Amino acid sequence: MNTTLNRSSHPRMVVALRIFAAVVLGYAFTWGFIAVGTAGMFAFGMEFHDAEHLSAMLGFLVYLCVFLWAFSARSLARVCIVLAGGGALMAIAASLLQRALL
Repeated sequence: MNTTLNRSSHPRMVVALRIFAAVVLGYAFTWGFIAVGTAGMFAFGMEFHDAEHLSAMLGFLVYLCVFLWAFSARSLARVCIVLAGGGALMAIAASLLQRALL
């Protein structure tokens, strides 16, 4: 029984995983960035809605960058770790900062 991957299906799987990383994990990373950005700018005295809008506008640029990076990086594992881990860490930091502000 041949247990190796079919060579024609392997590149398709890698592309599918990169698309998943770019779209889903890039969204999670951007969401964490927007959350921590909003909480941080509010903590430094900016009005909440101004901080929210500025973070959202910067989030578009962040999402574009991480989306492109997901396809240009050599290591797919590194992309997944950075995007998932970074998004989770920023979301946790935003939650802690919000809790401290309230």
